[in-house]
Amino acid sequence: MKGVLSIQSHVTYGHAGNSCAVFPMQRSGLEVWPIYTVQFSNHTQYPQGWTGRAMSGDEIREVFNGLCKLECLSDIKAIVTGYLGAPGHSEVIADIVKEVKQHNPDCLFVCDPVMGDPAKGCIVSDGVAENLIDILLPMADVIVPNQYELTQFTGVEINSLQDVKAACTKAHGKGPQTIVAKHLHSLSDQAFSMALSNGGEYYLAQRPHLPFERQPVGVGDLISALYTAGVLNEKTPQQAFEHLNNAVYGVLKATKAQGEWELQTIAAQEELVAPTASYKLEKF
Repeated sequence: MKGVLSIQSHVTYGHAGNSCAVFPMQRSGLEVWPIYTVQFSNHTQYPQGWTGRAMSGDEIREVFNGLCKLECLSDIKAIVTGYLGAPGHSEVIADIVKEVKQHNPDCLFVCDPVMGDPAKGCIVSDGVAENLIDILLPMADVIVPNQYELTQFTGVEINSLQDVKAACTKAHGKGPQTIVAKHLHSLSDQAFSMALSNGGEYYLAQRPHLPFERQPVGVGDLISALYTAGVLNEKTPQQAFEHLNNAVYGVLKATKAQGEWELQTIAAQEELVAPTASYKLEKF
């Protein structure tokens, strides 16, 4: 069994966190076991606000302890983390990763270090970003930061592909083996740019920008989910990266076509496994 433990936020309405990531991984043929870091009515970018609360670290641990009793930890092939509701979540997740790796040393830890973006309306609690930088990012096998988060982790300002290489080199020195930089906004005004750094090789993935009146939320969660699914389904990192770039573009096209801003992962589910776009990677 290829199981994924996905420790992220949950929203009842819309698609963000686990509410965005679980189905694409399931559609890719994986068993996914979600643990919620928060349970909200909707994501935090709604001007109407949201209701719900963050889970405590003890509540996250309690759910994980239930999995331990089922003796299924060796079936966990990957752990994916995203939005955290409190700084103490990092310590609990670090313990969970260590425990799972005792049962399956090859388990892949994929960390999307959501640090917040006040301009976009993404809010995280004080201390979350600091604990991500100090605790979780150094122990991750794969990190999936945006440009801001990669700079926060490395201290390298990014304005060019050479800066991307410099930031990734510094990040690798802190622990992660693979970096999927999920949004490098400084590289192009015309294209959405991402980069993969793995095994001393660097790849750029680009696709057209699609204009939305309100920017969709959860794209990063979808990227992390599809990369994880690709690698667990025996794609190379480069193949998984190219696939996710085209799949995400397909979902966004379907979302725009329906006049929505919540990602249409259900309606566009065929794009998750057989993307209609075919943008190629460029080595740099």
